[in-house]
Amino acid sequence: MSSNELPSDPVHLADVFDAACAGQADRPCLVFGDRRLSYGQVRREAQALAAALADLGTVPGSRIAVNLPNWPEWVASALATAYLGGTLVPINPGLGFHELKYQLRHAEASVVITAETWDGREFLEMFEDLAAELPDLRFLVTVGPQELWYDERTFQYEDLVSKGLHLPPPAGRDAESHPLAIVYTSGTMGKPKGVRLSHRALVETARLGGTVLGVVPEDVVLVAVPCFTVFGTSTVISALAAGAAVVLAERFVAPDIVALLAREGITVCHGVPTMFHLLVREPGFARERLPRLRTGIVAGSPVPPDLVTRVRATCDVQIAYGLTETGPTVTMTRFDDPPPRRAETVGRPLPGIEVRIVDVGTGELHGPEAVGELAVKGPNLMSGYHRMPGETRRAFTAEGFFLTGDLAMVDEDGYVRIVGRRKEMIIRNGYNVYPREVEDVLRAHPAVEEVCVVGVPHEILGEMICACVVPVEGAVVRGEDILLYAREQMADYKLPDLVRFFDALPMTASGKVKRREMAQVVALDHSAS
Repeated sequence: MSSNELPSDPVHLADVFDAACAGQADRPCLVFGDRRLSYGQVRREAQALAAALADLGTVPGSRIAVNLPNWPEWVASALATAYLGGTLVPINPGLGFHELKYQLRHAEASVVITAETWDGREFLEMFEDLAAELPDLRFLVTVGPQELWYDERTFQYEDLVSKGLHLPPPAGRDAESHPLAIVYTSGTMGKPKGVRLSHRALVETARLGGTVLGVVPEDVVLVAVPCFTVFGTSTVISALAAGAAVVLAERFVAPDIVALLAREGITVCHGVPTMFHLLVREPGFARERLPRLRTGIVAGSPVPPDLVTRVRATCDVQIAYGLTETGPTVTMTRFDDPPPRRAETVGRPLPGIEVRIVDVGTGELHGPEAVGELAVKGPNLMSGYHRMPGETRRAFTAEGFFLTGDLAMVDEDGYVRIVGRRKEMIIRNGYNVYPREVEDVLRAHPAVEEVCVVGVPHEILGEMICACVVPVEGAVVRGEDILLYAREQMADYKLPDLVRFFDALPMTASGKVKRREMAQVVALDHSAS
């Protein structure tokens, strides 16, 4: 099902930001600690950086990698890339040497804008070693206070901005010629892939999500989700398109975030479930202390109904579903949805987006309430995986639907329920078991803080079900207790065969459990026992 109601507003990010600046150049745009930048100031900085890069010979279509945490320079660099007509490549500054080299080489980045140092990493030293292995890299732009000796390929961010203020801004914009961004997937189930997203896919989708939330210029939006993720990028674009103020958080530390929410009068707060799990534990996360906190989006991984109920006691969030390949949002709950569907589904598709349920084996369409693979079609879709035509072909049906890899069902009213990942499905003794179903039951146990269910190869059963449990701090709980609780809640074929306890689950930077890594750890442990 789908909606044909689509906006006719401009979709090029530079045009959208210019429209947001019109008539409100003095309004707050970016807040970071003690720094306060107006819309006019951000626009001047972004245009100046674009002009300086163009003066160096950087042309439209060039890939500009941004290796920064949630700093104002990240936002200005993204906008500068749009003004230049380039393609933004957001990079996780927490990547190791080889991961960083892989993504920069794969993206064919010609410019890298990087922190000088961050979180104990000396990026200038790292790039001295990387330079010889990045044949496409022409310029390195550094953000930081150090007074360094620069060569003809290395420039300080502030120097380029100062130079660009005296140069004409790049002319000519075309939302169709080059992707707005190449965003790398989190790689939870394999090697990260570079997803090409157009201006329309990212900007229009972000704007539609903001419309559902009712974001207006008077709002103050917290961006604590890392900007280098598609969720973070979309959050920034959505806020800027609405002309709202953006408060950037460099790191997510729950007590500090609660203090920031109160100090800055945040009205819109987005996050992954892990973030909200930590926030609801904080005594200060309450309406009495945060009277302005209105709404936000919780997305990025499965959202337990009990969690969203607790969050909504303070902040009336919406649940969203999407992937990097879908720009990212496919569906969202709405404020006027029936309460059970607001808590137990991921809502309905955004306007212009069509979803179908496809039989995993035959590829045929399913009717309402049947479980199959969720397929998506709409202007939010990626144009393909960068330098991976084979993977791109396999990801789409002949009718142009993107196969998400997620197992879902759609009810008669169009509400989508996500059951789990197709690749995560466990086949035990001939039965299909969806990890999320088991996780939702186990997570309700009072001694369970977090849980991840994975399959372990077994000679007779095909796969065994293993529940990887992080217990609540101080709880005394045994595997037998977990299994006894589960036996009262679910069918026998879904019961875990094994329970393993962990201090923490391995997570990606975007807040998703690294299931493949978890499965490998359990399989090795089981084979050795």
